[in-house]
Amino acid sequence: MADPVPIGEAIGWVGSPLADLEGGAIGEIQSVYIDSTSHAPSWLVAKLTGSGRRERGARMVAVPVDVCAGAPGAGVWTAIDESSLRGAPVVDPTRPLLREHELTICEHFGIGEEVGRAAAVAELADGAITSIPPRS
Repeated sequence: MADPVPIGEAIGWVGSPLADLEGGAIGEIQSVYIDSTSHAPSWLVAKLTGSGRRERGARMVAVPVDVCAGAPGAGVWTAIDESSLRGAPVVDPTRPLLREHELTICEHFGIGEEVGRAAAVAELADGAITSIPPRS
């Protein structure tokens, strides 16, 4: 398993372009969610653009930080395909994520409750705040 992305690095990706599995530009990193307890990065928030969407109507989705890599000046790449990203549940990066929200997002990306972020939140109580914007 890869080392976790440091919080400073993840926050440094804000404003960077996001490329999908095939390397195609799909959006821009807008924010980062951090674990409400450990404060480690849990999700990147991406504003998806293109595909005929108007800028104002662009979708904001959570992208698992552990399947992303960044390079200075080059942006962020994710190991998720465009279709999965465009079909991801919408998030509001100004509001915390609850256990149920995270499990829904994990399910969308095929992350089972025994691994990764799903395992980290699955045993928590319904309604538990699990990820927060970094300035909350």
